[in-house]
Amino acid sequence: MFRPLFVFIGTRYTRAKRRNHFVSFISLTSMIGLALGVVVMIVVLSVMNGFDHEMRTRVLGMVPHATLETGQPINNWPALADTVKQNPQVVAVAPFTQMQGLLTHDGKVQKVLLNGIDPGQERKVSIIDDFIREGRLDDLVPGAFGIMIGDKAATKLGVGIGDKLTFVAPEVTVTPAGMFPRMKRFTVVGIFHVGAGEIDGYLGLTNLSDLSRLHRWKADQVQGLRLKFDDLFQAPRTAWSIAQKLGDQEFYARDWTRSHGNLYQAIRMEKAMIGLLLLLIVAVAAFNIISTLVMVVNDKKGDIAILRTLGATPGQIMAIFMVQGTVIGVVGTFIGAVVGIAAALNVSAAIAGLESLIGHKFLNADVYFIDYLPSQVMAEDVWMVCGAALVLSFLATLYPAWRAARTQPAEALRYE
Repeated sequence: MFRPLFVFIGTRYTRAKRRNHFVSFISLTSMIGLALGVVVMIVVLSVMNGFDHEMRTRVLGMVPHATLETGQPINNWPALADTVKQNPQVVAVAPFTQMQGLLTHDGKVQKVLLNGIDPGQERKVSIIDDFIREGRLDDLVPGAFGIMIGDKAATKLGVGIGDKLTFVAPEVTVTPAGMFPRMKRFTVVGIFHVGAGEIDGYLGLTNLSDLSRLHRWKADQVQGLRLKFDDLFQAPRTAWSIAQKLGDQEFYARDWTRSHGNLYQAIRMEKAMIGLLLLLIVAVAAFNIISTLVMVVNDKKGDIAILRTLGATPGQIMAIFMVQGTVIGVVGTFIGAVVGIAAALNVSAAIAGLESLIGHKFLNADVYFIDYLPSQVMAEDVWMVCGAALVLSFLATLYPAWRAARTQPAEALRYE
């Protein structure tokens, strides 16, 4: 098979055993350094993608994309829901009622945001069914005063299915004997685990009509509507537009960007900044190729002079060393990409195994919103990392190749 002269000599220089073993060692370390830089970039970007994905699917699958509320209880929520669904961005609508308070059991206390839901409607806007460990959402029947809590809250309170909890509302009842806090006994009918500390520790679910009774409302009255959108990033604008178009009462909209938007933006910014910093590591590894090729040029001055006397042009000499440096970059990038993808696909299982082995959790759900290390390999990130490594490797060949092309045959052969 025909190969140009500069390709043949450049690849031969890459494979050949040089007289100067130190140059070979520097070449190998340059290749390994580039591969390690690519591995680290792919793994870290995959982990950041994992956090981003878990935030969008897991956490934002549980919290509302947006809610519509007013200052007063809503009487005819099905009619209001039909009006809201006319917006093409709205995928589903479900009623809700909320009340903050405390859960107590056997002297233990846990704060809670109690969500009154309609189980049948809630499935349309939430993925809670995917995370229920014990019980069923349909066990939240009207009048039974059942409650479903996260496993973190259940552990803290020391309760399981069938146990009784006391809910203490932040209101008091005035009687002739004095003021007493409003309390209600609930039965634990389900336990869920989302993996987000905020949800598993502080969210409770009960039937919509039961919570309406605690509010002293009519059984069919609700606090507001929870909306699920086709594109959650359009939630702020779409929810505000819907609220403005609604009828007689003054509705106001709240969206996920107010409760979790800062965290989501922080994840996106961290991914960009970490990617930039890691790119500098790849750049350092790629520019090690410069020192390698400079040493090769000094080692091969005699060969360069002979090639020049045989008629090789400066452009061909330059191409020889560009080929050699590019081969180092391509091999290092390929090895790094293969190892990086394999590591990114298995990093979650590896960290989980390490946590089990040493008995320590690296991620606290109260801080990182999830209690495990997620990872999601994205093809565009892999191509971006490999492309950046190859470009930097190619740029690193230009100066040494230019120096080789300027070698004067007479000077190089003077002491040979």
